[in-house]
Amino acid sequence: MAGWKSGHIDRAWKPDYIDPMTELSKIDSTTQEIIDEFAFFDDWMQRYEYIIEMGKALEGLPDDRKDDAHKVPGCQSQVWFYARRENGRIQFDADSDAMIVRGLIALLLRVYSNRTPDEIISTPPEFFEALELGSHLSGSRANGLHAMVTRIHAYAKAFRDELSADTIEPETLA
Repeated sequence: MAGWKSGHIDRAWKPDYIDPMTELSKIDSTTQEIIDEFAFFDDWMQRYEYIIEMGKALEGLPDDRKDDAHKVPGCQSQVWFYARRENGRIQFDADSDAMIVRGLIALLLRVYSNRTPDEIISTPPEFFEALELGSHLSGSRANGLHAMVTRIHAYAKAFRDELSADTIEPETLA
């Protein structure tokens, strides 16, 4: 049978009609995957270690994007976000000088990067509540997380309103 190789399905072969999921359900699926991954750990020390490992794997930003214009206000650590539109989807690149924050960025990018502006705007960060991050992060880190989500949503609104823009200057974000 075509598409079947050594006991597994070759997903690249499947016809388009097999994937009826909407883009929003794909975001929901991604957030559920994250929730399931965190449920695997027995305690918060293991979860913190996982977040740090995700931060280590984050590509980050080139130094020329680590400037005041791309810096996210409201974060105790230094955090920079850069966004661009490719094929109607927003691609985010981000970095921080703190490992836990880099891990939080990795979670955010996993959910919000490579999505349309409308998908981003209609997806609040409720999965962080399900992870109980708010009760396990310091107040300043929780505020920083909120500031990062606010920046992501601001970029999405700006790209939605500027239909022809491939990039948005951070100074123009509301």
